[in-house]
Amino acid sequence: MNVQCLKCKGRGFCGRQFCAIASKVKSQKVLNQTAKQDYFGAAPNVFIGRHGYPNINVGLLSTEQYNNHDAPLLWSKDNYQIQDIIDLRTSLINSTFTMNIKSFNDRMLEMSQEVSLASRPVDVEINLDKRPFFRLNFAQDTAPHGPNVRLKKARLTENPKIPQKVDRLVSEPDLKASDAISMLRKDFDEHYLTKVLSVGNLGTATERKLVPTRWSITAVDDIVGKQMMEEIKRYSQSDYLAFFGGYLGNYYLVLMFPHCWSYELFESIVGERSSFSTDYEGYDGRKEYADNTAGGYYAARHAILEKLSSIKRQSGVLALRFITNEYWAPLGVWVVREATRKSMASKPLEFGSKELMLKYAEAFVKKKFNFDISPLLRQSRLLDRIDKQRTLAAF
Repeated sequence: MNVQCLKCKGRGFCGRQFCAIASKVKSQKVLNQTAKQDYFGAAPNVFIGRHGYPNINVGLLSTEQYNNHDAPLLWSKDNYQIQDIIDLRTSLINSTFTMNIKSFNDRMLEMSQEVSLASRPVDVEINLDKRPFFRLNFAQDTAPHGPNVRLKKARLTENPKIPQKVDRLVSEPDLKASDAISMLRKDFDEHYLTKVLSVGNLGTATERKLVPTRWSITAVDDIVGKQMMEEIKRYSQSDYLAFFGGYLGNYYLVLMFPHCWSYELFESIVGERSSFSTDYEGYDGRKEYADNTAGGYYAARHAILEKLSSIKRQSGVLALRFITNEYWAPLGVWVVREATRKSMASKPLEFGSKELMLKYAEAFVKKKFNFDISPLLRQSRLLDRIDKQRTLAAF
């Protein structure tokens, strides 16, 4: 259903078929009519805020009737659409209390840790200081979320089901967080590992702390990515391969070159006002945060490294992201990871040379998006390095 834009009154000035603000307000009105101050429900996750750091809000995410409200991998697998996800996320109440990042002697936090470690949503009884209610707000250019309400009291009404391996590693006082994630990553997905890391369950006893959810998502992508990176460096080099796919209006054309590991991402908004940003790393990886493409850099890299690991190859990888008007509401960095995974799951095209693959890429993107990637290719540090290293090798 097309929801009329509240800013342009459906006259199309925003240039999008659907309006993020109107869609969110529609879902928020539904919650305003049904939300309760005290209720029994299920808590699938914990949200750790970052404002006021190091004294930050910890929030139990819960809902009366859980229906995959916190399941991005399932959303991707079953091709949930943007409105579906807005509706689910908006109805997930964020019941908050404030904690210092190093304070752990608190029953509310202990309960939050149990929720974060559980392999499935935990039944809870929630008492809030007021009934959840959204007020009209036009500044809604962030990922959808439920209302934040101060928590008066909460009680788990069942014993959380914590995987034995996780319980054992959490109990290790001398184990670094990165080492624990290394031991868990093949058995648990990144969404679960982010939960475990964010609520201070991992790390040596003296170093444990709360990690804002937004930071912990990228931290897990980065840690897991670096571990896979060291693995794939032992493999032989790939052929010239091109993968294409996407999800929710985010498309990825991923080009692999027979070269030692390196990675470059170009993120482009395609449309009347096109723009792009880029970040790069060579064989030894990055020492600084990818400021231009931010969390999307690490999420896409994660998915690409998964593919390289599965085919036992290393490669110079040029990833081109195209953000279209189909992506009419921001949903979070998980969309990047899942869109890249869908691209990497496609059957690749194989080419006999770099020139043929790049010629194909230019023609394909022009036809698909009416977008000229030749300026991006001219600025590519990865292509420049490949050309120069080949020249030196030949010499």
